Formats: sequence, C-alpha cells, structure tokens
Amino acid sequence: MAAKTTNVYIRMEPEVKIAAEKVFDQLGIPFSTAVNLFLKQVAMKQCIPFELTVSSRQPVFFDNLTEAEKDAIIAESYREYQKKQRKAATDVFADLEKDYKL
Repeated sequence: MAAKTTNVYIRMEPEVKIAAEKVFDQLGIPFSTAVNLFLKQVAMKQCIPFELTVSSRQPVFFDNLTEAEKDAIIAESYREYQKKQRKAATDVFADLEKDYKL
C-alpha cells in the first residue's frame, strides 16, 4: 500500500528558509523531509521537541545591514589584521556564514 501524503502550505521569511535549506543540504535531506521529521516528533512527544527560549541576540542578515554597518565590520577586520590577529580565509568565511546567515 502506498503511503498517503497531504500538501501543507506555510508562510515564512525567505531568509529563514534559505538558511535552513543550506543546513538541510549539508545533511543531505530535502526541506520537506526535515519538516516531516519535526512534525513526527511533535506527534510522538505531544510537545515541541526542543526548548523554546527568548534570545537577547537576534540573527543578523548581512543583506539587511546598512553600508555604515558593513563598513564597520570591514574596518574591524582590517584592524585585527594589522594587529596580526589573522585567521585562515576558510575560518573567516565560516564565521561570516554563521554570524550573518550567508
């Protein structure tokens, strides 16, 4: 017997979807599978399967920064470089992806 499915339509912020899809791609699972896993956990546990907390730090998306904020980040990076506080390029890009959801 074939599994029955249903369509679910949700609204979400495009930046959140893109960031989540990047994680799911790294895990090798489609977006729909990840949502299905979440909903199965809700059904099994009869609760949201993780702790909900209020974070004092909101995610920052690089595209949402003003030019002045971008310039400040670049200037700080240059000051660190001048102080010989260098990082490998791969570490810098990993930090940018994590911090700015690139």
